[in-house]
Amino acid sequence: MFQKKKTTEPVAAPATEAKKTRTKSSTLLIIGAVLLLVGIILALYTHHTSYQESVAVGDELKEVTSFIKAIEDGVRTDGDLEALKVSKTELTAQKLSLEKPYSYSLALVFLAILLTLKGLHNAIVGTTPSVKVGITRLAQAGLLAALCYIGFAFLKFDIPVGTEKTAFHLGNVFCVMAALLLGGFWGGLAGAVGMTIGDLTTSYVTSAPKTFVLKLCIGLIVGFVAHKLFKLDRDHDAKYVTRVTVLASFCGMLFNVFADPIVGYFYKTYLLGVPQDLAKSLAKIGALTTSVNAVVAVIFASIFYLALRPALKKAGLFVQVSPEEKKEVPAAPAEAAEDKDNKKK
Repeated sequence: MFQKKKTTEPVAAPATEAKKTRTKSSTLLIIGAVLLLVGIILALYTHHTSYQESVAVGDELKEVTSFIKAIEDGVRTDGDLEALKVSKTELTAQKLSLEKPYSYSLALVFLAILLTLKGLHNAIVGTTPSVKVGITRLAQAGLLAALCYIGFAFLKFDIPVGTEKTAFHLGNVFCVMAALLLGGFWGGLAGAVGMTIGDLTTSYVTSAPKTFVLKLCIGLIVGFVAHKLFKLDRDHDAKYVTRVTVLASFCGMLFNVFADPIVGYFYKTYLLGVPQDLAKSLAKIGALTTSVNAVVAVIFASIFYLALRPALKKAGLFVQVSPEEKKEVPAAPAEAAEDKDNKKK
């Protein structure tokens, strides 16, 4: 007599979608451990060979530099200034070439440590199936890595400190911007790779391992604050986007202001064998240059990101770092649905 009403029951998500299973793998751990062992062996060997030679050349370079300064100040008149300047140039190039093997070995050690830690995570905790990285994110990561390299290698002002030096540069601007656009991992990786290459191809070759770790950390911090805490890549009003952009940039650069001189002091003292007095001087001057670089990075990275964000969205090139999670509707028990229909009859 009464026609049974058709009810639409919510469909439960498949078990594989509701809860992704983690797979454990030790492949990356093995690769990282092997690279770490190779890196340590190479670092020990190059430290006792080519790097010790570079230290001797550095001492000679320091004497030549002092001699040149004495002649220019009129204290001494018994030297050929032009010949000394040529000798200084040759010694500088020789010192740089002798430092490279040890610096490359240290860079390999630092990279292997990161791979080993990630491998331990994969072996103990496991990983979930990940979405394939889009070509847009890869292309933007490559472009931003190149900008980080240009910002450090060409847009900088060197400050000599003895035989060492520090610099004002714009590399951090693009490192922060990369994390804002691509997220912590890809942005940090772009900044780390770009600025490490900048170190390896300039006179800052010995700083390359330290640079890789610190720039990766800057990206991870900026990305965490921007995308994990405040979901910057979602749709928000202009004031919210501006506040979060500045806050995330500030957090990343605040870390660098403290970490760069402190890590730099211990790195130069214990891994490079730089005298403590010189290492302290470098740390003090580095704190000043890092602070200035940080202010510049926060200002310009925020401006660039806020200008690029609407343009990238309009062009369909904006990367969704933290896509919105799909809400799953639990399935209603068949018995409960039948009881409900029977009551209606």
